[in-house]
Amino acid sequence: MKAYVFPGQGAQFSGMGLDLYENSPLAQALFEKANDILGFSITDIMFEGSAEDLKETKVTQPAIFLHSVILAKTLGDNFKPDMVAGHSLGEFSALVANGALNFEDGLKLVSQRAQAMQKACELQPSTMAAVLGLDDDIVEKVCATTNGIVVAANYNCPGQLVISGEIDAINAACETLKEEGARRALVLPVGGAFHSPLMEPAREELAAAIENTQFNTPNCPIYQNVTASAVTDENEIKANLISQLTAPVRWTQSVQQMISDGATLFTEVGPGKVLQGLVKKINRETETASAALESNA
Repeated sequence: MKAYVFPGQGAQFSGMGLDLYENSPLAQALFEKANDILGFSITDIMFEGSAEDLKETKVTQPAIFLHSVILAKTLGDNFKPDMVAGHSLGEFSALVANGALNFEDGLKLVSQRAQAMQKACELQPSTMAAVLGLDDDIVEKVCATTNGIVVAANYNCPGQLVISGEIDAINAACETLKEEGARRALVLPVGGAFHSPLMEPAREELAAAIENTQFNTPNCPIYQNVTASAVTDENEIKANLISQLTAPVRWTQSVQQMISDGATLFTEVGPGKVLQGLVKKINRETETASAALESNA
């Protein structure tokens, strides 16, 4: 069975999407439509902007979404997923790809999500840290016993977990995790504590937007970050999307469940190859690939 997976923030690069724009009339039309919807030329930033320009959350999230979704659409009849999943932001790309959301609504929600997260980051200084080489339960225990807000945020693959929270709490947790034997406990250059209780203001803002958006029955199940299980019910999809901002990304568990449910090939749709690497670390027997533009698109 074919699983298609969609990357999240961090996969962006200068020049992303230019090959699609230049080689596919469909892609070109969708990119131009995106510029109109967003009210600024995101294509200029994607194609010609610096890495610094692309780092701004209100640009990063729509840029990765557009690259992924437009690439999926240019695959035409070759895009036949049996199941989909997306890492954090990538969940929105996956929901457009499997028909649960239309292109315009997906882009509007991603733009609103980015701006709401940016605002939440400005309300309280916070950060995230990558923890390598420890079992999940040890990391969870350290988070639970550290003063302040610090939680497990991204279960990326066995031995790689990202924690999220208040700056002092993250720094204290990192020291304890090193004492517990972590190979690395490294604060990340991010704007805030994504997938933690500190994103509650963003969750509330996004909840209203999601509730007012039309969702359709998807063409295939999506394995959502919050539950790591197959979902096809529109109301359940909405509820999980709203919870996602303050809940952990259960990527390890999602991939394991997809394999258990029959996935044999994971194709990454969007910029970079981060998810392929994580899938291989979760189960090295699994076949992975990158989606590529069809020449006749």
